[in-house]
Amino acid sequence: MSRAVDQTKLRNAGILLGLGLGGFFDGIVLHQLLQWHHMVSSVEFFSPETVPGLRTNTLADGLFHAVTYIFTVLGVALLWRALRAGERGTGRQLIGLALLGWGLFNVVEGIVDHLLLGIHHVNETAPREQWLWWDLAFLLWGAAMIAGGWWLWRGSVASGGSRDMEPSSSVRRP
Repeated sequence: MSRAVDQTKLRNAGILLGLGLGGFFDGIVLHQLLQWHHMVSSVEFFSPETVPGLRTNTLADGLFHAVTYIFTVLGVALLWRALRAGERGTGRQLIGLALLGWGLFNVVEGIVDHLLLGIHHVNETAPREQWLWWDLAFLLWGAAMIAGGWWLWRGSVASGGSRDMEPSSSVRRP
């Protein structure tokens, strides 16, 4: 098994993929499908109830998606580089790292956007007095993903697993 220091690209790839997938889930499911909030929907000047406000929120949502897309592409590129450089890991490690990244996304986004800045809340369709509970549940969900991701990643590293992500022998290396 490679030492942990030898899995830096792999670790960073998994976390970036988790950040990107967490952002995509938030944007697609919460912003678009459920329509619970938009990026700046709690900012008085940008109420999605007005056409100019909805345009601003749609632009902010698009910029948010662009950032999550960049995280995902960087994660895929790092994963590719890690495998080409001979770093090894298991599927369990990659899933754990992706969960860790997704959980980090939820916790950071929840603290910054929901609690500190208040630019939106998880479920703005719920009665206003329940918004804090939805925000706290989102943070708890993120913390659970961090804990589960850490457990999957570190448990696999500790057991010495390194099979599932090895490139096939047909991959040419420079």
